[in-house]
Amino acid sequence: MGVIIFLAIVVIIILLASIRVVTEYERGVIFRLGRLIGAKGPGLFFLIPIVDRMVKVSLRTMNFDVQPQEVITKDNVPVKVNAVVYFRVIDPAKSVVEVENYRFATLQIAQTTLRGVVGEAELDELLSEREKLNARLQTIIDEQTDPWGIKVSTVEIKEIEIPDSMKRAMARQAEVER
Repeated sequence: MGVIIFLAIVVIIILLASIRVVTEYERGVIFRLGRLIGAKGPGLFFLIPIVDRMVKVSLRTMNFDVQPQEVITKDNVPVKVNAVVYFRVIDPAKSVVEVENYRFATLQIAQTTLRGVVGEAELDELLSEREKLNARLQTIIDEQTDPWGIKVSTVEIKEIEIPDSMKRAMARQAEVER
């Protein structure tokens, strides 16, 4: 009798351990013995304990700040530029299988792309054509993250910090023009 109760408790524990719930904004990427089965969700799923493993991936739009990057513009002006990137996972299986950490990888791509694009622009272009630069950044980052199942929807340059000497020179020039 005690053995039956013990076995019943073990079966109940195994059944409870095999139940997974995936919410509307998530997908569960399921692996069976290390092999990709696919992305499932939303809903209730039963996994085979020890054999199946599930990684939850959020499909909501995420964002992160690109920390200020020190860059020298095309016309040799040192500037500090930071940005914000909005992106979401469109292919959960790729985001788990193709790259170890899609958030960190997207951040690294965004940092290097921001430095590259700002380095190719002149200061005047940085200050006056921000929308054009934002669109260019978004296109480049989106193309590079596409193989990972990531869609970059928006990139916004938040702040451009120029040296104080340049600020004073620009203020003097503006005053002369008035």
